[in-house]
Formats: sequence, structure tokens, C-alpha cells
Amino acid sequence: MPLLHRYASDGLIECGCDEAGRGALAGDLYAAAVVWPDTLDHPHLRDSKKLTARQREELRLFIEEHATAWAVGVATIQEIQQINILHASMLAMQRAIEALPCTPERLLIDGNYYDPRPDEVEYHTIVKGDDRYLAIAAASILAKTHRDAYMTQQAQEYPHYGWEQNKGYPTAQHREGIRQYGSCPLHRQGFQLLQPEPLFDLEK
Repeated sequence: MPLLHRYASDGLIECGCDEAGRGALAGDLYAAAVVWPDTLDHPHLRDSKKLTARQREELRLFIEEHATAWAVGVATIQEIQQINILHASMLAMQRAIEALPCTPERLLIDGNYYDPRPDEVEYHTIVKGDDRYLAIAAASILAKTHRDAYMTQQAQEYPHYGWEQNKGYPTAQHREGIRQYGSCPLHRQGFQLLQPEPLFDLEK
């Protein structure tokens, strides 16, 4: 399996960005921004969807210890419903970027869309970038693990939906909980909570 790499070897401070929770029916949306050291690699550092939960947790600790800089941003359920899920994704990414202790000189955004601020630095949108570039892969893992921990915690307060397993995504278990007990304050009203939707990537 090939190792991932930087976007360019020009010495600029590269920051990878990715989000988690866009396709969920419940819970906040999380994003992460990571500046990765030029000389460091890890054999399992790649797209979080290609890792087991245990591998992701191990890598979370590795990334948080060894990254040059990292931060996590959150868009709340209320913000998702006010500005829509796409703009909430951008908001969470901006919050993560702004929380970094350093200023990136190049942004690598996983996906095909980004809404930069007027004074934003150079940026590149990269489809499946989390399986190509180190900084995006690290951001993918942090966004996923931080959001999973949040949803597991919320499952204790709202135990009817199986969030400790499905993390708020539209599984049969989750929908059955909604049918039996109705929605709760963490559900994204306006989303199709009961009607099955087209298949999509449950990790995003």
C-alpha cells in the first residue's frame, strides 16, 4: 500500500482539512485541520473510512502527539438548520483552521467545494484527498474520532437510537428508534428522519 505524501515540496505550511458527520441525521458536525511534519509518516495514516475503529483511535493519539499543529472545529445542530449542511461544513472547517496555533500557507480541502474567506491563503479542493495527502488523512481521522466520541457520549443521554454504534447515521437501527420514540433535540429537523434516502458514504 503506497504511503501518502505532501501536496508540494516547496516548504509552505500545508494544512489538511476534512469533516465528519455531514450525512448523519443527528448531532453536531465536526471538522479538523492538521499541519503535518514534512519528515514523518505512518504506515496506517490514510482515509479514516479504510481503518478500523481501533486503528483510528490509535492514530488519533499518534496525530495529536506528533502533528506540527492540529485543531477541531464544530458546527452545531442549530447552525446546520439555519445555514444548511454545506455551509455548516465550511463553518466548522474555518473554525478548525482559525484555532490552529500557526497560520497555514496552503489549505488542502477534502472534496470538491470550499468557500474561502476573502483573505484566505492558497487552497486546493481534492476529491478523495484523504487517501492521497498526509495532512488531509490526519484531519479525516481527527474529525471522525472526535465526532464519534461526542456521539457515544450523547448516546448515554439519548439511549433509544443506538448512537454508540451508528454515530447518528441513518441506519435501520437508528430509524427504528425514531419510529418508536420520536425525534430528540439532537436530531436535524428538516432531514428525512424516517424515509430512506439514497445510499451515500456513512462515514462522511
